[in-house]
Amino acid sequence: MSGDSDCTRTSPSAGSPSDSELLPDRPKYVCSLSPDLVTKAREELQEKPEWRLRDVQALRDMVCKDYPSLGTCLDDAFLLRFLRARKFDYDRALQLLVNYHTCRRTWPEVFTNLKPSAIKPVLESGFVTVLPHRDPEGRHVVCIRPDRWTPSNYPITENIRAIYLTLEKLIQSEETQVNGIVILADYKGVSLSKASHFGPFVAKKVIGILQDGFPIRIKAVNIINEPRIFKGIFAIIKPFLKEKIANRFFLHGCDLNSLHQNIPPAILPEEYGGAAGRLDISAWNELLLASEEDFLPDLSQLLVPCASSPHDLLVGGDAEDKQCDDSLRGMKPQLYYCY
Repeated sequence: MSGDSDCTRTSPSAGSPSDSELLPDRPKYVCSLSPDLVTKAREELQEKPEWRLRDVQALRDMVCKDYPSLGTCLDDAFLLRFLRARKFDYDRALQLLVNYHTCRRTWPEVFTNLKPSAIKPVLESGFVTVLPHRDPEGRHVVCIRPDRWTPSNYPITENIRAIYLTLEKLIQSEETQVNGIVILADYKGVSLSKASHFGPFVAKKVIGILQDGFPIRIKAVNIINEPRIFKGIFAIIKPFLKEKIANRFFLHGCDLNSLHQNIPPAILPEEYGGAAGRLDISAWNELLLASEEDFLPDLSQLLVPCASSPHDLLVGGDAEDKQCDDSLRGMKPQLYYCY
C-alpha cells in the first residue's frame, strides 16, 4: 500500500467484535501526515501505516483489559499520540498513558479547572508563547520568559498550567507528534527570589511530566541570557533528567550566534537577533483562548468511571510520591509513581 492510501484508512484492521459492541462509537481516524512525514514516522518512530490501526487497537485492548478504571479517551487519534511518543512500543506507550493520567490526578493545583480562559493572565503576561514559524525540521518553538512573571500576582503553578495547555494544544497536530518541539527559555532578569519558587518539589513534578507523563518529543531546550543563579536552578533540575534529555540542553548565555546555530535567525524575533519582526504573543494567545472547547472532553476523561472520589485516587506517602488509586495499580504497580 502507498503512504497516501494508508493515510485514508478509517477503520481498524484488527479488534474483536465484542470490543466493538462494548465500546461507544469513536471518531474514525484519518491520517493528516504528508507523504514525507509518513516516511519520517516510519524511519524514526517505527510507525508502519499498514499496521497503524492494528497497533492502536492493541493498545486499546491493553487498556481495557488491565486498566478498565483508567477513565481515558480511547479514540484512535488520542492513543496514537502515546504510541508515537514511545516509538510504537506497546508497553512503554501504555506506561506513558497511565502516567499521563496519574500526574493529572495527583497535582490538583495544576490540573483542576485546566482550560485556556483560566490562565488568561499568564498568557497576557507573555510568560509562554509559540513562535509563528516552525524551524527547518518542522518543529514548533515554544518560548518561555520567566522574567514576565510577577510572583505576587499568582503562584508558579499558574505558569505550569499555561505551559501544559500550550503543549496540549500543540500535540493535537500529527505533524508535531512526529517532529517534536523545541524550547527556547529566556532567563534574562531572573532573580534569586524568583528562582526560589522553582524548588525541588516543583522541579521533580515538572520534569517527571515532561519526560514520562506527556506524549511529546522535546528535541532541544535552548537557554538564553541565563544569569549566574541558573547554575543553581540547573543543579536542582539535573538529577531528575534522563541522560538523553540532559544532552539536549544548550546553554548559550548572551551569545546570540550560539543560539542561531540551533535556531535559525529567519524564524526568531528581533529580541533574539532574528529577522521575524518583534515578538508578538497575540496570535498564539488568540488561538489558544479560542480553543476552549477542545479541552472540555479531555477534562471529563479525568473522572474515574466508578464510585471512587478524587480523594480515593491518592494513597499514602509524601506529596511528591503519591500513587494512583488501588483499582489502577493491580497489575503493574511500578507505573503509578508520579515521580
